[in-house]
Amino acid sequence: MSPYTPVSSPRRRAGTPRINARELVVLTVAGEVAHPVLSKCVYRIGQDGVPRILPGTGGITLNRRVGDPCVGLAGDHVEPGVSLRNDQATASGDKKGQNLALNAYSCIGNTALVLDGPCAGKRGVVTGKHGGANHVLVDFPHQVLMRLRIGDRIQVYGHGLGMRLLDHPGIQVHNCSPRLIGTWDLRTSGQRLRVPVTHLFPAALMGSGLGRSNTTLGDYDVQLFDPALRRRYGLDSLRFGDMIAMPHADNRFGRSYHSAYLSVGIVVHGDSTVAGHGPGVVTLLSGEARWLEPLRDRRANLALILRLRRIAQPRPRATLNDKTGRSHTQSSTARASA
Repeated sequence: MSPYTPVSSPRRRAGTPRINARELVVLTVAGEVAHPVLSKCVYRIGQDGVPRILPGTGGITLNRRVGDPCVGLAGDHVEPGVSLRNDQATASGDKKGQNLALNAYSCIGNTALVLDGPCAGKRGVVTGKHGGANHVLVDFPHQVLMRLRIGDRIQVYGHGLGMRLLDHPGIQVHNCSPRLIGTWDLRTSGQRLRVPVTHLFPAALMGSGLGRSNTTLGDYDVQLFDPALRRRYGLDSLRFGDMIAMPHADNRFGRSYHSAYLSVGIVVHGDSTVAGHGPGVVTLLSGEARWLEPLRDRRANLALILRLRRIAQPRPRATLNDKTGRSHTQSSTARASA
């Protein structure tokens, strides 16, 4: 990971959008490495009617990091790297207020510092948030992941909440750190903002997470159950950390469908077998489509944007439903009997 001072911003390059950097407040928030949680019924009933027992959210995912494929894993809603949560109850107000603050203040690209344990002093980077589980996701180098422990305290330098694009008042910014805006290769072109993305697909494919009143907390999911649409939009090659664009998605003040709008987000968690669910997307930019111009770029992945690690080129992968679902089982049985 490249050196980074938690409260500094990269020097602005010519052509990149100006932000209200001097107005932004840096607040530290903290959580613990969260233990995975399982319900009494260990099975997840898939959209194809098949019950499966699979790894899910929480913990430390040792062999999946930002930049890796998020489709076709033997898992459900897998969170790459480290999952953080703050379960301390507040004395007044919402008992989950501290965890809500951890989620709201943490922005993509923020620095995370390990406070205790064998990795004390090591730094990582916030790569996502996951609604429902209400986790903040942090990437660390592999050697750090191997030594981190469940329950280790990690502090995040929350920097970015309240950001505005000074030259683009019609575009709302969510969950972005100054570091991300400064390194993403965004370009101002007149009144439009050019945004590098790996994928572009319609908001009609979005499922779980629709209807929330804000996009500061959590994410919403891309449904991958239609093979023809997956192929048409290249969704079977999605990776953790891919920047994506969704025409007809209005994410300014919640998540809804509007034909005049477009939203840009980042893929934060893995695919799911459950109806209405799939890879999770955290909103980064949203506004009228006339102000946003998505540009296809296979390198528009957070791992490369922030120079966290080298990653492989994206390639299509079958979903777990396709590999283990009823149609696959029936066709395999038919071939065997023949």
